[in-house]
Amino acid sequence: MTVQPIRLFGDPVLRTPADAVNTYDKELRNLVRDLTDTMLDEGGAGLAAPQLGVALRVFAFDVDDVVGHLVNPVLEFPDEEEQDGPEGCLSIPGLYFDTVRRQNVIAKGYNEYGDPLQIVGTGLMSRCLQHETDHLEGVLFLDRMDPERRKAAMKEIRAAEWYNDAVKVKVSPHDTKGVFFKK
Repeated sequence: MTVQPIRLFGDPVLRTPADAVNTYDKELRNLVRDLTDTMLDEGGAGLAAPQLGVALRVFAFDVDDVVGHLVNPVLEFPDEEEQDGPEGCLSIPGLYFDTVRRQNVIAKGYNEYGDPLQIVGTGLMSRCLQHETDHLEGVLFLDRMDPERRKAAMKEIRAAEWYNDAVKVKVSPHDTKGVFFKK
């Protein structure tokens, strides 16, 4: 088992866009194994490479007894249907906040060997694929919340035992395009 420490909220790597994977080698397969083992050990639904301090576009997921990974994901949304419900993050441990996401998604990318892969997700799988792909862009799910929810979430985060108040925290500098914000 290759369980690794998870970077927590406030770590700059979580706000940095990851680089595309260009080489499908043993090192990538080891990263996929580390991601999967760490995610399963922590009981999470997903874990992206930046959460382990690795700035590459790859994540693992475990949703509805489907365990897998995706390299260099690109998301497509077949419709405008939304879901609003609790979302958590292993980099923000123990806290869950209602977040609006798309109900349906098609994620295209590659497996650890460079073979094309497509995942069609709805509900929780859709939420997970969007959440983990956001990590690869340096976007946290807090950035997808409306200002009122984000303010309440930040209050809980600051009160959390693991929170490091010496770290300056700000809203993502990356364009979240407001895709999932309710007007």
